[in-house]
Amino acid sequence: QLQLVESGGGLVQPGGSLRLSCAASGFTLDYYVIGWFRQAPGKEREGVSCISSSYGSTYYADSVKGRFTISRDNAKNTVYLQMNSLKPEDTAVYHCVAGHRWTAVQEMCKSDRSYDYWGQGTQVTVSS
Repeated sequence: QLQLVESGGGLVQPGGSLRLSCAASGFTLDYYVIGWFRQAPGKEREGVSCISSSYGSTYYADSVKGRFTISRDNAKNTVYLQMNSLKPEDTAVYHCVAGHRWTAVQEMCKSDRSYDYWGQGTQVTVSS
């Protein structure tokens, strides 16, 4: 069964850090664009960061640029999102997504319709 499983979410204080993991089973991430989308109550789903697994092209939303880093480990079939200097505004359910590349990564990261597979999501809560 094709599956993406996120882990690493939790409760953290402002300024803290978390690392999210996205592990794939049933397929390899090598040939997919992988992204992290987040959903917060009352807000539109936002593409936080995306990476081309084949060539390493990356995109970051302005709201997280300089604080978050996306990376991949193809040997482990896993993608990571390192989140530093977390803010309360980062509170959301974070979903790992995978899709075949059809345009520039920065464009794919702006549309949740670009992806074939979605993980169940992991909750990130930033609160003092």
